[in-house]
Amino acid sequence: MPERIAVVGVSGGEPVGKEARAAIEAATVVAGAPRHLRTLAPIGARLLPIDGPLVDVLDEIEHERGGVCVLASGDPGFFGIVRVLAERAGPDRLDVHPAPSSVSLAFARLGIPWDDAAVISAHGRALSDAARHAIRHGKVAVLTAPAAPPEALGRELLALGAPHRRAAVCTHLGEADERVDITTLRELAAGTFDARSVVVLLDGDGEAIATAPTLEWGRPEGRFAAREGLVTKAEVRAVVLGKLALPDAGVVWDVGAGSGSVAIEIAALAPRLRVFAVEQHAPDAARVAANARAHGVAIDLVHGTAPDTLDALPDPDRIFLGGGGLAVLDAALARLRPRGRIAATFAAFDRAAAAYQRLGNLAEISVARGKPLAGGVRLEAENPVFVLWGPEP
Repeated sequence: MPERIAVVGVSGGEPVGKEARAAIEAATVVAGAPRHLRTLAPIGARLLPIDGPLVDVLDEIEHERGGVCVLASGDPGFFGIVRVLAERAGPDRLDVHPAPSSVSLAFARLGIPWDDAAVISAHGRALSDAARHAIRHGKVAVLTAPAAPPEALGRELLALGAPHRRAAVCTHLGEADERVDITTLRELAAGTFDARSVVVLLDGDGEAIATAPTLEWGRPEGRFAAREGLVTKAEVRAVVLGKLALPDAGVVWDVGAGSGSVAIEIAALAPRLRVFAVEQHAPDAARVAANARAHGVAIDLVHGTAPDTLDALPDPDRIFLGGGGLAVLDAALARLRPRGRIAATFAAFDRAAAAYQRLGNLAEISVARGKPLAGGVRLEAENPVFVLWGPEP
């Protein structure tokens, strides 16, 4: 492994600053995209083109003893090669000379600030996952890829009911053939664009500073369309979410989703989770989809009867059971990942007692809400609900 590795960012076909140029000239081995090597590599240096599996180039760098320089577009520490080089060689061996990132250039071309923007990469991940994250933000930049081009992103966003009014596809930034196309989401989905672009999504004029995210759970029942009031009560929902101890990422099932209130609150609290809402009644399933759009979250709706429909779903890290009984609970437990957790609600104590033998924790939630009474207030009791959870992590 070389003692030092220079990592130089390139913008507009050139490194930025005298130190970056000196690092290139001093190298005896230069790695980078072929277009960078053709114009920047010093005469006599051995060239390592990065045009195939990156691990092959990393292996060659690891066996070098001379001066190594790695060329990368933009800021190599921003969704770039610095991450893998630091993991392989250690950050103390890297001398990083960044250029402006593609995202900073994209917002610069649009003339709007981006300190309040979310940045999401579609490289090496499912495009649907990137799109679900994008709809959570009013101002967002998405780094697209050959397997996830801008037009495919547009189609995913339309399917999710994304709120963004405008999209800017920014390509070859800083280069002679730079291009910025301002479109609507429909135009984005119907077009054909360079796969390696930055897509900036805006829900308004893009000039206002985005509001800070807030944590909210136990949302009032009135904010969810539901059949005959069949929605998990706000106070019960708040307890259920606490007992689930949601992870930052993973898979969640909401089985017997009803209005989708629990699935929607989970998706809002932890947007990196993939949330499946399973509902057997078609009108209720349609309401789940409408409620998710109204609350600005993305969930995967599964219309079918449990436990049969569960076979096609990925193994879950967390499960909420709002319906289906003990047969569904047993099927869910069989699929739960290690250190996973289930929360379930029951209205009948006999079913709750049987579920307790499987889960190990039970609490009765009794809520009385204030109602006006002749200039005063009275308490009106709701039906008690039994909340169960387990296994313990």
